[in-house]
Amino acid sequence: MTQYYEPIIYRVTELEEGWLVKTVLQRRLGVSRKLLSRIKLTERGVMLNGERVYISVPVKAGDVVSISLEQEVSDDILPQPIPFEIVYEDNALLIVNKEPGIIVHPTHGHYMNTLANGVVHYWQAKGERYRFRPVHRLDQETSGIIAIAKNAYIHQHISEQLIAGQVTKKYVALVHGCPQPEAAAIDGPIDRDPLEPHRRIVTEDGYPALTHYEVKSCYGQGRGSLIELRLETGRTHQIRVHMTSIGHPLIGDKMYRYPELDKLAESERQSIDELDGLIERQALHAAELGFRHPLTGEELIFSAPLPADMANLQEKLQA
Repeated sequence: MTQYYEPIIYRVTELEEGWLVKTVLQRRLGVSRKLLSRIKLTERGVMLNGERVYISVPVKAGDVVSISLEQEVSDDILPQPIPFEIVYEDNALLIVNKEPGIIVHPTHGHYMNTLANGVVHYWQAKGERYRFRPVHRLDQETSGIIAIAKNAYIHQHISEQLIAGQVTKKYVALVHGCPQPEAAAIDGPIDRDPLEPHRRIVTEDGYPALTHYEVKSCYGQGRGSLIELRLETGRTHQIRVHMTSIGHPLIGDKMYRYPELDKLAESERQSIDELDGLIERQALHAAELGFRHPLTGEELIFSAPLPADMANLQEKLQA
């Protein structure tokens, strides 16, 4: 027997009297054309006053229009008891604070030990059925806040907010040197490096990318600094590529280091190597994520403190 999630409901007002059910779903509940074509085929997908109807039926004031989505599971993801920190959870969202070193989703060669394996195990242990739907991704070595939608409707709405630039994404990083000016925007198109396709570079022919940064603290006579970053686009490795492009790569970043390290004086190379050796990954943390809840309309902001390895690095820089 098909099982459904709790229905999403809208009560028709006098303003919408005479509208078609389809119009109410699209304009008031924001159901996309793709999702609507999916749910209208299911037995309890689209209902009017508790009865299944065609989406071409007109509505009257006071009518209750609802949609129900079939419960789904991630059959391709094996459950595995991997601990993770839950920041927030309701019937629509799961917000977690990802540890560094954890891959978000299984990929070729990494089918286990991912955040997805742990989340699926957590849901199964509670007797809940959801498909793992991360709204955005973080690099394996980047720690911090990540949002997971519990159904296609929630995923669609937050994805639309991302595309519209209505989602706040704030990062914290520890970088080599102290950028000047202390606050600026880096507007540099990004694309694959033709010589090393797994890397990204700033290039005129790339995809638009915009990063805002602000220096919060400068340490060790300019050896390193703590910066806060806000993204307006979400290109792969965007922060790492942009900070390297202005001569201030992230401390510990093995892929994006100084572009011409061998041309620096030996003492400068030693200083850079010393700092990079103080942490086992790039010092980047997704500190804050904010968006509008798709069901309640409430503006939500989730945050995660600096992880232990970055806090330890910060203390060493301060010393």
